[in-house]
Amino acid sequence: MTQEVRSGGMTREEMVVILAASLGTVVEWYDFFVYGTLGSILAGKFFSGVNPSAAFVFTLLAFAAGFAVRPIGALIFGRLGDTLGRKYTFLITMTLMGVGTCMIGVLPTYATWGIAAPILLIACRLLQGLALGGEYGGAATYVAEHAPPGKRGYYTSWIQTTATLGLFAALAVILGVRTGIGETNFNEYGWRIPFLLSVVLLGVSVWIRLKLNESPLFLRMKELGLASKRPLTEAFGEWANAKMAILALFGAAAGEAVVWYSGQFYALFFLTQTVKVDPVRAQIMIAIALAIGACGCVLFGWRSVKGGRKPVRLTGFALAAITYFPIFWGITHFANPALERALASSPVVIVADSTECSFQFNPVGTANFTSSCDVARAALVARSVNYKSEEGPIGQEAFVKVGNETISTTIANFTQHLGDAIIAHGYPAKADPAEINHVVTVALLTLLVVYATLVYGPIAAWLVELFPTRIRYTAMSLPYHIGNGWFGGFLPATVFAIVA
Repeated sequence: MTQEVRSGGMTREEMVVILAASLGTVVEWYDFFVYGTLGSILAGKFFSGVNPSAAFVFTLLAFAAGFAVRPIGALIFGRLGDTLGRKYTFLITMTLMGVGTCMIGVLPTYATWGIAAPILLIACRLLQGLALGGEYGGAATYVAEHAPPGKRGYYTSWIQTTATLGLFAALAVILGVRTGIGETNFNEYGWRIPFLLSVVLLGVSVWIRLKLNESPLFLRMKELGLASKRPLTEAFGEWANAKMAILALFGAAAGEAVVWYSGQFYALFFLTQTVKVDPVRAQIMIAIALAIGACGCVLFGWRSVKGGRKPVRLTGFALAAITYFPIFWGITHFANPALERALASSPVVIVADSTECSFQFNPVGTANFTSSCDVARAALVARSVNYKSEEGPIGQEAFVKVGNETISTTIANFTQHLGDAIIAHGYPAKADPAEINHVVTVALLTLLVVYATLVYGPIAAWLVELFPTRIRYTAMSLPYHIGNGWFGGFLPATVFAIVA
C-alpha cells in the first residue's frame, strides 16, 4: 500500500511517541530474552529432577508457555485498547511484564521448594506472555496512529528495531554480570540479577509513558461516537475482518516468526548446544551480530514505504528458505572445525535391528529406552555426535562403529568406552576458541539477523493498515501473537527436542 509521503523530518512530538513506545518494547523483550538466554542455567535450577536433556527441553517448554498464552493476552488487552484507549492499556501490559520478570528473580529453586518451584516459574512465564500479548499491538497501533501519511512503515520500524535491542540489552547485562562476578558466582546466584534489574527499566518506561497523550485517531473516533462496543465480535465474527486476520496470520506473522526465532533464538541454542561453543563466547558473537544487523529494521521499514511491504518481506522469506541449511552448515564449519573434521574422517554408525530402535521423543523424561539400539543412540545424542543407522541382523545386539573402531553395547562400561573412542577419533567436547573463525561466524549470524529484519521491519505497518481504527488493536494483535507465539515461540523447544 503506497501513500503520499509528507515533506519534512520527524517532529519532536513524534520522536517522543516513538521513543516511549519503543522503550517499552525494549523492556518487554528484554524480559523475555533474559529468560531465553539463561535457559541452560534455569534448567538446572528449576528442573533438576529429570535428566539434563529433558530438563533443558522442560525449560524451553516453560519459555514457550509464555508464548502459548500470548493470543489470550491479545484478546484481553486488544479489547481494552479498542474500548478504553491505547495509552493506558499498554501501561498495564508493561507493568505486568515487569512484575512477572522480577518474580523470577526471587523464586526459590527446585532444590529448595521441589515441584512448587517450576510451577511458580511457569506461572511467571504465563503472566509475562499475557502481558506481551497486549503490548505489541498497543505500541504498533499507537505509533502508527501518530505517523503522518506515507511514513507508517518508517515510524513503526523503530518498534521492530527495539525488539532486537531488547535481546542485545539482555545479552549485554548477562555478560556484564557474568564477567563481573565470575562464572561460579553467576551460576550460584548471579543469574537472578538480570531479572531483578528489569525494575529499573520498568520504572523509566512507565514514567515516560505516563507523559504521553492518547492516540489522536482514537480520541477523534471517540468524539464522533464511532468506537466499537464489541471489538472481538466485529474483528473476528464478521467475515470481511476475519478474512484479513487469517491473511495476516498465514501470510505474514507465522513465516515472520519462524525466520525471527530461527535467526536469533535458535542460532544461540545451536551454537551452545550443538556446536558446543562456550556460552559466553556464543553470547558475545550473537550480541555483535545483533548490533550490526538491528538497523536493518529501520532500513527495510523505510524501504517498504518506497517499494511496498510485500516485496521486502518476500525477499526475506525467500532468502531464508534457500540459504538456511548452508548458513548453519557454515556456522558449524567456522565455529567448530574439529567437529566437522571428525564427522568427515571418522563417521559414526549404529548397526542394529531396527525393530529394537524406538522413536526417542520424550520431552518429559518419563519413559525408559533400554534396548541396545536405544542405549547407543542416547549415548551419542548426549555427546551431540551425528550418526547414521545401518540395519543389523534380527535379534543381534547393537554396536557402534567410530571410524575403524567397533564398540559393542554388550561390553561392560559401554558408555565410557564409547566416549573414549569418540575422543580418540577427534570429536571435541567443546569448540576450541583458537580454531573458531570469529569474523566469519559473526558474519553468518549477522546474515540471519538481516533476514529477520527483512521480514520483521515492515510487519507492524502492514498489519495496522489491514484493519479499521475502531478494531485495530484487537484485530492485528491476535494473528500476530498466534504466529509469533505458536509458530515462533515453540520453535526452539521443538527443534531441540527433535535433535535430542
